[in-house]
Amino acid sequence: MSTVIEMPKLSDTMSVGTVVKWYKSVGETVANGDILAEIETDKATMELENFDDGVLLKLLASEGDEVEIGKPLAVIGEDGEDVSGFEVTPQEPAQQVSTQVTKEPTDDSVPSVQETVAVTPPEVKTERAHTGRIFASPLARKIAQERNIDLSVIQGSGPNGRIIKKDVVSLSEPSPPKPSSTEITTAKTHTSESPVGRSVPVSKMRSVIARRLLESKTTIPHFYLQKEINSEPIGLARKAINETLAQDSSALSKVSINDLILLACAKTILRVPEINSSWSESEITYHGNVHLAFGVAVDDGLVTPVIRNAETLDLRSISESAKSLITKSRSKKLTPDEMSGSTFTVTNLGMFGIDFFSGIINPPNAAILSVGASIAKPIVDKNGTVRPGETMTLGLSCDHRLVDGAIGAQFLASLGSLLENPASLLVL
Repeated sequence: MSTVIEMPKLSDTMSVGTVVKWYKSVGETVANGDILAEIETDKATMELENFDDGVLLKLLASEGDEVEIGKPLAVIGEDGEDVSGFEVTPQEPAQQVSTQVTKEPTDDSVPSVQETVAVTPPEVKTERAHTGRIFASPLARKIAQERNIDLSVIQGSGPNGRIIKKDVVSLSEPSPPKPSSTEITTAKTHTSESPVGRSVPVSKMRSVIARRLLESKTTIPHFYLQKEINSEPIGLARKAINETLAQDSSALSKVSINDLILLACAKTILRVPEINSSWSESEITYHGNVHLAFGVAVDDGLVTPVIRNAETLDLRSISESAKSLITKSRSKKLTPDEMSGSTFTVTNLGMFGIDFFSGIINPPNAAILSVGASIAKPIVDKNGTVRPGETMTLGLSCDHRLVDGAIGAQFLASLGSLLENPASLLVL
């Protein structure tokens, strides 16, 4: 009996997905666990896994097609099985209107000619003089319309010459025209001082980020705390750890300051569990495990992959998990499970030289920790002596429905104490 593979819901905000690439062909034997295709969502590009053994009998969507959740993508069954009843997922057709156009004769000896031509909507030109209809995926048409690109000038690379997303995107930022000889002398004096204005369409990822941040700032009553800590101890601890790791060829790569901060956050939450909570209109949920999210900058936005059960992990495991998730984030290979279910978030701009900032809470978390750079400055040691040192400023943005000032202050003080005395992490 045949099985229909449908477009899955790969993220909370997803309504449609785009078939980027098929890895299997019609007639090919497939097994449980095989990767059938690559699907692009509003957050990332993910793999479509197969759960049935059989033969790929029919593809119901082409590369570049945008398919709604629950709509069929392919049919898997026994070799030779009749699948004629399964229809290809309908895509938005090229809109055409049959119009009778009369060509006026050039002289009395030439009769008038009746000719049928295709007329497309005015917002996107898709008419080719020699063939008429342009074959393009709905996503390609949408991008072309947004960027005012004439599809008739594009050579499609999809099946049967179909125009797909990458064909349009490759033309979205054409190279600027070369200056004429009279312009060359002035270009040197104005290029660096005169930025070129441009407009770009809002991507799916940026749209989701905008919606979630607006929701967070307008529905969550934020309040903010900050604490300056002595960052020398954690810097020295990181150096000593990495020197030890360098002597072991089988060990993981170097740990980062952020790895140590993630570990300290997980341990601090065990001390102040009220910070590890979520709000709903009828109840407050106090989470039994620490699912730690952290910000990763990617093209066109920010993603927050999640280290699950972080309170049970040691430094090596947290560092390995973080590095794996960063790699997946930047290659758009995160799974839905790796992007959802966080209970606390850490965002670090210290590597960009930012002294201090306050993050926007990542719903449904109760708080988000903001980490600034380690700054060289004079400090007063325990003996009251002023000496050169380094400090780091931590910021905590809290949901006042869940976290009172005292709880937030307790969390930040406890975290600061662990980071200033990193050896204590070994016994927690």
